[in-house]
Amino acid sequence: MEFFERFAIPHPSPAIYASMVAIGLVTIAIIFGLTYFKKWGYLWREWLTTVDHKRLGIMYLISAILMLFRGGADAIMMRAQLAAPENKLLDAQHYNEIFTTHGVVMILFMAMPFIIGFMNFVVPLQIGARDVAFPRLNALSFWLFFAGAMLFNISFVIGGSPDAGWTSYFPLADNEFSQSVGTNYYMIAIQIAGLGTLMTGINFMTTILKMRAPGMTLMKMPMFTWSALIANVIIVFAFPVLTVALAMGTLDRLFGTHFFASTNGGMDMLWANLFWVWGHPEVYILILPAFGIYSEVISTFARRNLYGYKSMVASMVIISLLSFLVWVHHFFTMGQGALVNSIFSITTMAIAVPTGVKIFNWLFTLYKGKIEVTTPMLYSMLFIPLFTIGGVTGVMLGMSAADYQYHNTMFLVAHFHMVIIPGVVFAMLAALFYYWPKMFGFMLNEKLGKIGAWVIAIGTLLAFMPMFFSGLDGQARRMYTYSESSGFGIWNMISFVGALGLAIGFALIVYNIYYSFRYASRDIGSDPWDARTLEWATHTPVPEYNFATMPQIESVEPFWDDKKNGKKLFKDKIEKIHMPNNTGIPFIMGVLFFIWGFSFIFAMWIPLIIFTLAIFGCMAYQSFENDHGRYISVEEVEETENKLGGKR
Repeated sequence: MEFFERFAIPHPSPAIYASMVAIGLVTIAIIFGLTYFKKWGYLWREWLTTVDHKRLGIMYLISAILMLFRGGADAIMMRAQLAAPENKLLDAQHYNEIFTTHGVVMILFMAMPFIIGFMNFVVPLQIGARDVAFPRLNALSFWLFFAGAMLFNISFVIGGSPDAGWTSYFPLADNEFSQSVGTNYYMIAIQIAGLGTLMTGINFMTTILKMRAPGMTLMKMPMFTWSALIANVIIVFAFPVLTVALAMGTLDRLFGTHFFASTNGGMDMLWANLFWVWGHPEVYILILPAFGIYSEVISTFARRNLYGYKSMVASMVIISLLSFLVWVHHFFTMGQGALVNSIFSITTMAIAVPTGVKIFNWLFTLYKGKIEVTTPMLYSMLFIPLFTIGGVTGVMLGMSAADYQYHNTMFLVAHFHMVIIPGVVFAMLAALFYYWPKMFGFMLNEKLGKIGAWVIAIGTLLAFMPMFFSGLDGQARRMYTYSESSGFGIWNMISFVGALGLAIGFALIVYNIYYSFRYASRDIGSDPWDARTLEWATHTPVPEYNFATMPQIESVEPFWDDKKNGKKLFKDKIEKIHMPNNTGIPFIMGVLFFIWGFSFIFAMWIPLIIFTLAIFGCMAYQSFENDHGRYISVEEVEETENKLGGKR
């Protein structure tokens, strides 16, 4: 009995028991389906062992969409709980767990893989590369992210979810106030996933700086590639801080150290500082690639080149620098004094200037453009006014004196959702519709896509605009209930209706994928949008080697010049192409890290030692393996090119 008690849920509920049953049934169904249709070999050869950046990108996107619905379920439960005064749908403990997991899942396990997925698929194609710099490291990055995500997501059915908020502030996160293993899941799972993200940052910095096609200087790179480069520079500088903070938190919880304790020489504000030294640059790791997506989409469907290319690049560089100089605005009210608050208030408001430059650049690109309102373009146009609301309220929060009113209220919750949803989620949905034909060879239905975009935009306004008003009226964040006399009921009910609207909008996207898979034409060519950048110059589906011959770059928009101005993009003859071999080591290491992390969470030291040795064994094997890849012969390349419609 003691064995089962160790892994039991400390605060069970019917919803959690139902989730356990659902997880079990889905797992059985997947195993049965793979066995019945004899797909185990295909799954291993084509997906689990792949090092192809395009397949890894698709796996990141599938993971992100699954996590979107996982985090969305938490959001619906929170909104339902607050929809009426003194509601009994959730108790305080369950509510704490839900808002904690919602924040972590949406930021780290939904938004991050969405962005990294598009980086994986698009960036090597945009710079004319055949793969990323380190293909096996890229595969390991994905499997570490996936291991961390799955480890975090089993917490609510084995041992209990973390309950100290997505920021996991101490002393709330120490053993005195978070007695279950939930916060252990937080510390270990995010460390594993964060290690994968750090590897991604190193890999893509190297890829972009060293593997561009001949003639592609830095100032001829597409805007999404620029945004990816800058975001990955931020990753390399910011994520080690999070790793160190999580390691210190793990030592506090499992080994009795006192880094973040409020006694015995510890300092709980040290955690807040370390967390936000990572946490605020993390916002720009999310938003800068989204800005890159909007730049590509707006330029394509305005049918003109992007206005102010150099100022766009400069503004992103300035944003990346300022992103490390604003973290203290997250605790203006915590007693650091007027001088410090004033300095960080100035840096916070200053970051709005380069962001505003980008808004005007997009507006000037649209000005006198021949605008075609496709679904990606609709998301991009809806983004501008909605994101501006989030940005302006951010400047309000950046005023340290005024922040004493706004801090820790629903006004703050409304602000960051009005930044992240239009700024990041809309961009990822625009990119999903934009790059879907390049990924899968058919287009998503435009009518369903536009309906979904309007439903999601209206749902966003309904869900979060009322929070500005209830927050200004005094509704604190993280409260699981409130009295009828407070007057918050009407605002929270409208927010609940908006959340349902968002759920309907995302369900429409799922239906769109199903409908288009069944009925959409497969005869769309390789450039269905009449796009401008290099990723559309290759075939659909994209061959393993991306380009039969290396493109020769002479401008910022080489593919557009090839189509419209007769500047030949591909000049060389076909030669044999070197490609890396698939390997199962990254997948195996992901499994080992999952079990290692689980052992660490529950302080099972013997399995921990065994799996630590197994991980180092895999690293040693990989180090001594003599694998130089393989060559695709000229004949194979020519056969593939002819099958896909001629040399590209």
